[in-house]
Amino acid sequence: MINIKENEQLSILNHSCAHLMAQAIKHLYPHAKFWVGPVVEDGFYYDMDLGNDVIKEEDFPIIEKEMKKISKDGKRIVRIELTKEEALEMFKDDEYKLDLIENLPIDATITAYRQGDYTDLCRGPHVESVKEIKYFKLLKASGAYYKGDSKNKMLQRVYGVCFYSQEDLDKQLYLIEEAKKRDHRKLGKELELFMFDETAPGMPYMLPNGLIMYNTLVDFWRKEHLANGYQEFSAPMLNMATLWQTSGHWDHYKDDMFVLEDTDGVMQALKPMSCPNSILVYKNKIRSYKDLPLRFCDVDAIHRNEGAASLHGLLRVRVFHQDDSHNFIRQDQIFDEITSILQMAKRFYDIFGLTFTPYLSTRPEDYMGELEKWNDAEAKLTEVLEKNFGHDGYVLNPGDGAFYGPKIDLKMQDALGREWQMGTIQLDYQLPERFDITYVAANGEKVRPVMVHRTIYGSLERFIGLLIEQFAGHFPLWIAPRQVSILPVSNEYHLEYAKKVLQSLKDANIRAELDDREEKLGYRIRDNQIKKVNYQVVLGDAEKESGTVKVRKYGSQEQISYTLDEFIKLLQDEINTKAR
Repeated sequence: MINIKENEQLSILNHSCAHLMAQAIKHLYPHAKFWVGPVVEDGFYYDMDLGNDVIKEEDFPIIEKEMKKISKDGKRIVRIELTKEEALEMFKDDEYKLDLIENLPIDATITAYRQGDYTDLCRGPHVESVKEIKYFKLLKASGAYYKGDSKNKMLQRVYGVCFYSQEDLDKQLYLIEEAKKRDHRKLGKELELFMFDETAPGMPYMLPNGLIMYNTLVDFWRKEHLANGYQEFSAPMLNMATLWQTSGHWDHYKDDMFVLEDTDGVMQALKPMSCPNSILVYKNKIRSYKDLPLRFCDVDAIHRNEGAASLHGLLRVRVFHQDDSHNFIRQDQIFDEITSILQMAKRFYDIFGLTFTPYLSTRPEDYMGELEKWNDAEAKLTEVLEKNFGHDGYVLNPGDGAFYGPKIDLKMQDALGREWQMGTIQLDYQLPERFDITYVAANGEKVRPVMVHRTIYGSLERFIGLLIEQFAGHFPLWIAPRQVSILPVSNEYHLEYAKKVLQSLKDANIRAELDDREEKLGYRIRDNQIKKVNYQVVLGDAEKESGTVKVRKYGSQEQISYTLDEFIKLLQDEINTKAR
């Protein structure tokens, strides 16, 4: 799926289409007032106040018809420059535009765009004429609080998308529909993987099926990391503010932290990341150059105070588990250490059929520390990327580094071509300095280590959300919560044999369940298909007499007979190879 926001031409076209939609709505609802209409990844939206009127999706054809009429009229889109005083006069009857204008500097040059009988405050740019805006579709309508604040008035938000050809529009609409089918929030509910409750917004409950996936991913992670010299630890969830002040997070990240005061009046914060805790583990004893690299990893819960408007299923939450590691290394180990992390990330992602593009995110405006050290860290990361991926194998992302160091972000493409930010590798010279950590060099001198922050999965919750959408809920057998369902044709005649098969599968560590509901066999087969169970085992007279099993694989109508031992081996091979 094309990311409209990152394509300059499509971004301009979609923003122009947002104005076209607003003009059409103004024709149909003359009292309409408009707030903002930005471009987003999958098109555009406009927030509006329609008084007592409500736009529903069944109204879209009427609005689209009016949009096409305006487009055929072919008016030029004209840019107008205004002083603040002129802008206030032009939009004096629109409180939403007045709010935007009044927050601008007194000497600001303000721009508006006019197309026929419609003029809107806007920075632009736009296409030359409404005639260019031909291939569009309105997608959905929803509510949105003014300025994203729940204390303010609820406005209406209408989404749409626009392309330069009908073919490209049709492709995008197909992918949008496919994305709806794969929506992890929808499938998560249907497959009983996770839930949310209003008493804990943005904080997921992992249901038994979802926790099976979570634990399976963590078990695999532990095995791989142990084999690669990592040591797992766990740390407190709550630390005094002094820890976060030392690390710099208090100054740079406090607004995104959950802060509280204990009974003694001491300021505390729930940890939003594990970096300072890893440093305290490092400082627990004297370290030698022979100890390095030291790799301390954890999957503790971390909390971030995300705004309610930004929460989105498992993809944007307030509490999650991150497969953090903080690796303490010598200067001469930087290249090899980061290369090994990239290789580990590739092994992990290959298992799920995911590919990634590395993004080099450089020094932000609010960076901490000395410029010389930043330049050196960025040069080191550039060297790793150049040698591992080539000059054209990564993307430069200026100004998006962490406040303590540059980073390599691993952005993955899913089955629909959407890009997701997951793993990250951050090279940090600053926190070792702030916490005054050292190791004893071969000559007996104390030397400052370098710190590498890294994740592979990133947020486990987000990764599970991605997997739900990547596989449309039909998971590879090794992580599937429901691997096998056993269906006796008749409980009266076949239930005992079904129980024996169930026990044999469980003894072989297969996640199997017995479906002995008093329902017709056809109904149970269809229901297990809906639940996306990987294998259904149907047991009737023939199977009972021969000691065999009749197996139907998800997505197939074919039924194949196996001996029980053959079937168990088939499952174990599929699990052990992590086949997709």
